[in-house]
Amino acid sequence: MDANILSKVEQWLNGGYDAETVSTIEKLRKENPDELTDAFYRNLEFGTGGLRGVMGVGTNRMNKYTVGMATQGFANYLKKSFTGEIKMAIAHDSRNNSRYFAEVTANVMAANGIKVFLFESLRPTPELSFAIRHLQCQAGVVVTASHNPREYNGYKAYWNDGAQLVPPHDKNVILEVDKISSIGEVNWTGWEQNITLIGKDIDEAYLNMLKGLSVYPEIVAKQNDLKIVYTPIHGTGITLVPEILKRFGFTNVHIVEEQAQPDGNFPTVVYPNPEESEAMSIGLKKAAALDADILLGTDPDSDRVGIAVKDHTGKWILLNGNQTAVLLFNYIIEARKSKGLTQPNDYICKTVVTSDLIDVFAATNNIKCYNTLTGFKWIADLIRRKEATENFICGGEESYGYMIGDNVRDKDAIASVAMICEMAAYAKNEGKSLFEQLIDIYLKYGFYKESLISITKKGMKGAEEIAEMMTVYRDNPPKAINGSPVVKLFDYQLQKVTNIATGETTSIDLPKSNVLQFLLEDGSRISARPSGTEPKIKFYFSVHEPLDSVADLERVEQLLDGKVTNIIHDMKLG
Repeated sequence: MDANILSKVEQWLNGGYDAETVSTIEKLRKENPDELTDAFYRNLEFGTGGLRGVMGVGTNRMNKYTVGMATQGFANYLKKSFTGEIKMAIAHDSRNNSRYFAEVTANVMAANGIKVFLFESLRPTPELSFAIRHLQCQAGVVVTASHNPREYNGYKAYWNDGAQLVPPHDKNVILEVDKISSIGEVNWTGWEQNITLIGKDIDEAYLNMLKGLSVYPEIVAKQNDLKIVYTPIHGTGITLVPEILKRFGFTNVHIVEEQAQPDGNFPTVVYPNPEESEAMSIGLKKAAALDADILLGTDPDSDRVGIAVKDHTGKWILLNGNQTAVLLFNYIIEARKSKGLTQPNDYICKTVVTSDLIDVFAATNNIKCYNTLTGFKWIADLIRRKEATENFICGGEESYGYMIGDNVRDKDAIASVAMICEMAAYAKNEGKSLFEQLIDIYLKYGFYKESLISITKKGMKGAEEIAEMMTVYRDNPPKAINGSPVVKLFDYQLQKVTNIATGETTSIDLPKSNVLQFLLEDGSRISARPSGTEPKIKFYFSVHEPLDSVADLERVEQLLDGKVTNIIHDMKLG
């Protein structure tokens, strides 16, 4: 075992940690040294989603000590960054140990003289972002691992604008955490009077803000019996989604009772992720049985939403995150135009791996569309830099996250559910389904199809394999993929775009990120990105063709599916 790992293990065995922790480490050392290595080979870092990992003992695990030390480091940085009273809001989701970790965080912050507003019970992540701004806090934390499997938990850190940490704050917090050499340097208890429980008042302010997002309340009133099926997948959505749908005016909402109870064991699913068809399967059965208009599902902390609708044959299908984003962005743009709400400085925002179709229809409507790195913290960062001069309308990413308006600075499934249902009501009022609305967009702008595959590589060895894959692609990019020449290589780590034919380079005006994109001569785009929160490397594929008629839909879709399959085969990813 590496000397550095051994040193960490010894520190945990002899550094005043609780008896259960010590016993577990000793057992791992005897029975599962590989697991012990994985538990200690690194410290959890603030990545694209903050602090996140498997729960258990060790520096590479979520536990009382890693949470406490991270919180102490965060507290130290806050006290260096702000003078006077420092306030923080803290929330948590339905995961196992989430309440416990939230209370550990609150206690450590309070013991450091920071005024803490702790939600009385589980709440959605976007409400935490809202609360930071509403209560004029300097920072916030939500304990969640979003849509990860049940063995995970996490810790998302927020700044005073309600957005997750970006440079230099994220790295500076880590530097402060790294200065803490023992758990004895953590202020674990004291000044509990600094903790105030919050709940209903913030709920009311948040819900009132969301109600103001509605563009067509009169259409909802006409279509108030839109048949909606909703599943919170054992998460926080149950606290506010039914209420916001009621306040928008919807009267025909059906909850998937099997998944209504918050439960960190997620007993009805393998992954509590609305991107997974398995997680939505119970809801799909209920939607079909009721002949519903739409099915919606949110993840445990309610920042992501997945939807299902009936296609042109009446079959229920799950839309992917790009399709939902295309529908939602198009609806908001068109609705604002019809209501006379547009402003010359309006803009929308998406990530670089989200559908290019959004760029296309934004340009057609004379609305700027900015592209950011993956992760909503970068969309929030853009809003912060432009809020004095430009008007943010909506933002989103292909991984089922959307944000309408700028009162929340993170993806917001509560707002998204309400606006998607309003969008469905508008379509129904026009005598159309959401699927037909999507096809209309394809007929107007082209049929864009996106796909994603993830390759999991666990542990220290897996991390090395992922790094090697990116090095090979970066140093020896393919000349052609699926028979189409690679015309441009976008390297977000080196912050440059290379014209493959001429060797000419141009700069990318975004922060560094380990992402590569290959743009092909036929317009296809392939992106490679190691996940910041999971032991995965993700490959995104985007292909498109003109669509001349509805009758041609299946042929063109088969052509696009074939393109993606051939690309995956050619890149030896399948």
